[in-house]
Amino acid sequence: MQDMIVNSTASSINATVTTTPEYDVVASRNLNEIFHVIIGMIVFFMQAGFAFLEAGSVRSKNTTNILVKNLMDVFIGAISFWAVGYALAFGKGTPFFGFEYFFLIGLPISGYSYWWYHYVYAATASTIVSGAVAERTAFAGYLVYSSIITAFIYPIVVHWAWDPKGWLLYGVGQVHYADFAGSSVVHCVGGVTSLTGAYVLGPRIGRFDENGKPKTIHGHTVPLIALGGFILIFGLFGFNVGSQFRVTFNGGGPVAALIAVNTALSCSGGGLTALTIKRIFPRFGGKKWSLLVSLNGSLAGIVAICASCNEVYPWAAIVIGCIAATAYLSWSEFLTRQKLDDPLEAAAVHMGAGMWGVIAQPIFNFRTSLFYTGFEGLAWARFGWNLLGLAAIVLWTGLTSFIMFFLLNKFGIFRVSEEVELKGLDIPIHGEAAYPRPAYGSGWGMDGDYDAEESAGLLRHRKITEPEKETNETTATATATATEGNQEQKSP
Repeated sequence: MQDMIVNSTASSINATVTTTPEYDVVASRNLNEIFHVIIGMIVFFMQAGFAFLEAGSVRSKNTTNILVKNLMDVFIGAISFWAVGYALAFGKGTPFFGFEYFFLIGLPISGYSYWWYHYVYAATASTIVSGAVAERTAFAGYLVYSSIITAFIYPIVVHWAWDPKGWLLYGVGQVHYADFAGSSVVHCVGGVTSLTGAYVLGPRIGRFDENGKPKTIHGHTVPLIALGGFILIFGLFGFNVGSQFRVTFNGGGPVAALIAVNTALSCSGGGLTALTIKRIFPRFGGKKWSLLVSLNGSLAGIVAICASCNEVYPWAAIVIGCIAATAYLSWSEFLTRQKLDDPLEAAAVHMGAGMWGVIAQPIFNFRTSLFYTGFEGLAWARFGWNLLGLAAIVLWTGLTSFIMFFLLNKFGIFRVSEEVELKGLDIPIHGEAAYPRPAYGSGWGMDGDYDAEESAGLLRHRKITEPEKETNETTATATATATEGNQEQKSP
């Protein structure tokens, strides 16, 4: 085996550094593990995007509640995936689930970067659901279902589709399940769970009138929604690029670049398509250039390209994104007609676009797809296997999540009372208003400041008490002086 020669440009002196093959292997592993950690941090930052997006989409009286729930997804996800989830997902076991590495016992330290990266994926799948059941979910019920998603429902799907021994990825002969970055594994799981949760929970009070006609319940701040959307798009770039897991192989850099390019184009195609459809077609509330619809369309584009972003040409990424936006709007319209209340449209975005992404992968990928192989038999088999896998994932997620939500509802810990829902969840559940009125204003009574009267009252109180304080201090000083004098007179 021949040593590799590295030309050093760090010094003006021309020098050569030789490395052994063993050193190269170690360096490659270290670089890949650092890559996992850094990309995982970017994906972790998506939690801030979800928090801002959801906080802006709910009414101000429920802002603290939705923020706490997003925070709990991070905490609960870590404990659940550490204790149970990772073992079910990647432990040695059967084609359907693993049973090694519970509590990470026995996992080599070199596997910790892998756990870290998949933990932030699991937290993402759980957080998707919080928007669909916002503004009426009991906190105890939320803690329970978040734990079950990250410990059980999601990891089983991961084992099927991403573990080498999982029945979907292992496949049959040359036929294997293809979902590169989680259109089905992450987004469909989150979207289908959102659908069943919103169905069991029922709509918010006032979302539909007595005739079943939908009524808009506005979120309280569009700027927060936009900020959250930008953060999510940024995080999803890392989400897709990081799904490569290794960058040290020959050609790893160009593949990462292809993923980034395809993600950007699918995102843009989805956003522009949704914006245009909303503007043109009256059935989607047309004649308006909608920021919120365009944002969801762009997210739908990224969700759909997850499955194939490493194996499609850029033009195909645009097509996939455009169709994803159409799928999102169609699902949104259909679910609304069924009187399903999803404040963040999580089911339409993540389930609708995620399903299309899995279908699109064997159609457009430039290696083995129907489009590039002339519709040969093997390509059809791969297309059918992806459909089978998608159906299995949707069925598993829908069944398990429905049972979970049904039992939570049956035991009365899924939905808050009518009074709490109408008055807001922040104060009775958390005791912390997101926007306490006394905290607003200049203090000078300008433009109806909320705090002007309070400030004036405090000022009057200080003016009354300060003279008394000065008198008390003078009296205390005089008393102390007299006491010292008496003590001196009594001294021999």
